Amino acid sequence: MSKYTVNQHSVQTLLGWVQSGHVAIPELQRPFVWSSTKVRDLLDSLYKGYPVGYLITWQSVGAALKDGGVAAHQQILIDGQQRITALRAAISGLDVVDKHYRKQRITIAFDPVGEQFATLTPVIAKNPQWIPDVAKLFNATSTFSFMSEYFSRNPDLDPKSVEASFGRLESIRNAQIGIIALADELDVETVSEIFIRINSKGVPLSSGDFAMSKIATYGDRGRNLRKLIDYFCHLAVTPHVHSDIIANDPSFAASPYMKAINWLRNDTEDLYNPEYGDLIRVANLVGFDRGKVSALVSELSGRDPETRKVDESRIPLAYDRLETALLQIVKKYEFENFVMTIKSAGFIEPSMIGSMNAMNFSYALYLRLRKDSSMSEGERQRIVRKWFVMSMLTGRHSGSFESTWEQDIRRISAQGAAEYLKLLEESELSDAFWDVQLPASLDTSSPRSPYFQAFLAAQVSAGARGFLSKAITVQAMQEQSGDIHHIMPKDYLRKSGFPDRADYNQVANYVLTETAINIRIGNRAPNVYMTEVHAQIESGMLSLGAITSGEDLQANFRENVVPKGLASMTATDYPTFLDQRRKLMAAYIKDFYNAL
Repeated sequence: MSKYTVNQHSVQTLLGWVQSGHVAIPELQRPFVWSSTKVRDLLDSLYKGYPVGYLITWQSVGAALKDGGVAAHQQILIDGQQRITALRAAISGLDVVDKHYRKQRITIAFDPVGEQFATLTPVIAKNPQWIPDVAKLFNATSTFSFMSEYFSRNPDLDPKSVEASFGRLESIRNAQIGIIALADELDVETVSEIFIRINSKGVPLSSGDFAMSKIATYGDRGRNLRKLIDYFCHLAVTPHVHSDIIANDPSFAASPYMKAINWLRNDTEDLYNPEYGDLIRVANLVGFDRGKVSALVSELSGRDPETRKVDESRIPLAYDRLETALLQIVKKYEFENFVMTIKSAGFIEPSMIGSMNAMNFSYALYLRLRKDSSMSEGERQRIVRKWFVMSMLTGRHSGSFESTWEQDIRRISAQGAAEYLKLLEESELSDAFWDVQLPASLDTSSPRSPYFQAFLAAQVSAGARGFLSKAITVQAMQEQSGDIHHIMPKDYLRKSGFPDRADYNQVANYVLTETAINIRIGNRAPNVYMTEVHAQIESGMLSLGAITSGEDLQANFRENVVPKGLASMTATDYPTFLDQRRKLMAAYIKDFYNAL
């Protein structure tokens, strides 16, 4: 069976299909990202007869149309949304939605004499030689009357010299654009592969985009669910667009969906700001127990997972499940309690979250556990905290994570979350992991490493102070972008036989410390600057930090997991120092994890 068909259709035909709903473009409700210059260039290419690339559509069975009917084979536009939206704006004169969700016109002018297009400006608007808005020609009742009016404004022009330009401009409506229509039997993976092979830029098709396109085909309900996802993600990042949505999308603003996310207008938390692809993945786990987005698309298409045949009676039920899951996900209580749970594990800043997939699965797990009324909130939070940290340390949600997600969901359902987590700990977090694998993983120069971030989270959880700080905590510095300092200063190491960045920028050589302390240490060896600290303890005269007792200094060393012999170390001891500290950091993280 052919996976696709290829046909040529005129611009006018395509725009008619979009208007009728036979070609669905959900992005019409989302901010238009093209500049007016790109719209101008698109018209110029069509005017000159240049190719403008293929559109790619995917057939969707049982989609609701704008007239209330059901399309036997509606086409979802999965590549070419911006081009079609640009044509609707320039030729049909329809508004686009800007980043503030306001409707605005993109007006393209044309000079029949110079045969050039331009974005309308006040100067062009005053120049009678220009057609200020080409949409007026394309939508004119009489082309003859339009041209007559133009020549009345430009009596000195020879009509014969520019009539050909008018003809070529009008012929844009008949310009042919190729459509590659993918068969409805194809799954997301196959569609994505075809997309990559066709797309000259090699840009992969986002499964989130694909799912969002599918969701929006289900009439007003589908479009509102898509908006629920889209607006939630925008409000989580930029709460101030709430007033724009209310003002510019009154129908959605009056819906119960908007009521469900109104709380985000006062949201100041940015630890977890999911994008729409993330929200779809969480909904898929919560509502359908599936990890692959392709499974969600199949459900919304009415495809029976056993027979692989389409049963349209399944479609409304699938949208019911999706809506229930989404309304649970965006609920203020659920979302905020999940974020607090992650923060209680010491991960207090977005920079510490190295895996959005780990956050997504942990949120889905939290929501699933919320359904178990026999479980206390404390136990629920404990499981979610440990799952998240375990995922960060093991990279459980990287690579082919969708299959892992489905396996985890099945086993959590069958065995219970606590029991399954215990089994994972026994296999993934064995003594070999803590004693060998984790110290080896700490042999990295990246401060973004999940292992170093887990170490910082452990410090935050323990209330640790910064290196050589008397009162300023690691948490306070994380919240205020504190300095990452080298225990053995990098300039000192470079001058002492460690010139490579990968040598001196080791996470086992990192600590968070106050800027003033960092500056005071400078490029001195530990045995030099620690002599100053000990002298300070003896005299009580502050010069490097504010620690004035030996007991407090030792406590600070324990909080920062610093080897005891640091006070006598030089560059010669650097390799031994790194080995010791990696093991100490691994043990510190282990204690932190066990105490979660």
